[in-house]
Amino acid sequence: MSLEQSINSASIDEQIALISRGAEEILLESELRARLAEGRPLRIKAGFDPTAPDLHLGHTVLLNKMRQFQQLGHQVIFLIGDFTGRIGDPSGRNATRPALDDEAILDNAQTYKQQVYKILDEELTEIRFNAEWFGPMPASDLIRLASRQTLARMLERDDFAKRYREQQPIALHELLYPLVQGYDSVALKCDVELGGTDQKFNLLMGRELQKVNGQPPQIVLTMPLLEGLDGVQKMSKSLNNYVGVEDTPEEMFGKLMSLPDDIMWRYFDLLSVKTNEQIAGLKKATEQGMNPRDVKYELGLEMVETYHGRGAAETAKEAFIQRFRQGQLPDDLEIVQIAAGTEGRPLANVLVDAGLTSSTSESHRMIKQGAVRIDGERAADGKQCLAGGADVILQVGKRRAARVTMG
Repeated sequence: MSLEQSINSASIDEQIALISRGAEEILLESELRARLAEGRPLRIKAGFDPTAPDLHLGHTVLLNKMRQFQQLGHQVIFLIGDFTGRIGDPSGRNATRPALDDEAILDNAQTYKQQVYKILDEELTEIRFNAEWFGPMPASDLIRLASRQTLARMLERDDFAKRYREQQPIALHELLYPLVQGYDSVALKCDVELGGTDQKFNLLMGRELQKVNGQPPQIVLTMPLLEGLDGVQKMSKSLNNYVGVEDTPEEMFGKLMSLPDDIMWRYFDLLSVKTNEQIAGLKKATEQGMNPRDVKYELGLEMVETYHGRGAAETAKEAFIQRFRQGQLPDDLEIVQIAAGTEGRPLANVLVDAGLTSSTSESHRMIKQGAVRIDGERAADGKQCLAGGADVILQVGKRRAARVTMG
């Protein structure tokens, strides 16, 4: 199917519904509708500075949105910032980023190319490097670009303003970053640029520079920053709350099973290829009594399949089940029967009833420390109730465990 045929098969409302799924903001949706009404493949860009060798699922939020644009027949541009990577994106930073050498940037860029095709359709993906136009750009043109904005405008950025108030150094080259990123959109004649919510200033700069260069201003689509496995802070290797694209199937599946129940829906919205209707069906099933663990099985299987294949995903699931229900638990695991009552019994109380903790205060403390697991999943809240009919393996630390059946 050609790009045009793919576009014509979906109405504008259908395209908007898919494009807006999980998005934080679209500026402006009316402009996006008008651009879609032209019936041509739009040019969709997202930029990635190769500052680290490996991607994690937080990075793939934008890649998944790009894939949705591809499914609708649009042209996506994966822009590798081999030039901007030498500046270092100041977004969300409280200090100047250390500069990377050319060899590290090129090595990281190559690993990015290998990893992105696990999500994007290679035939429909245009990979570009912004050193293509900035490398040969004379200093006079760069000075002319810098003249487009004022220092006062740059200091409107929250991170720059905060560092300025706190008298933290701001290097002059950092002020160039939004302009350089914005000019990428001019060079590529973008219709839409994607970025995280922390990128909004830079994305809007692209609109401004396109206007002064006689181009229609790009539509800006911002995506939320994906929370890590703790369910609170954004996914980050430095916080050790990440799922790496290059993690082994067993690592990836096990990490996803440790997600707090309430945050797994964010992962479905931002990372899954399931339709809105399919996700709504899963939510309804949990409301009607389906174990959230089984929903996370679906998430884990899909993510591992994306990066390692279906066979590896099924094997990882079975390994997870064996590990937590058999492999690490004693053969003579004590079976404890506990009355659930009409509304279920709080987990903190169940741990005491099962002899795994000495008090509910200890239960809450151990849960807060991440030491309590239900069928291998890290428990998030001592107030969650175990209902009648539940049959689970409870673990506290490495040495205390019991099989609990709720009557």
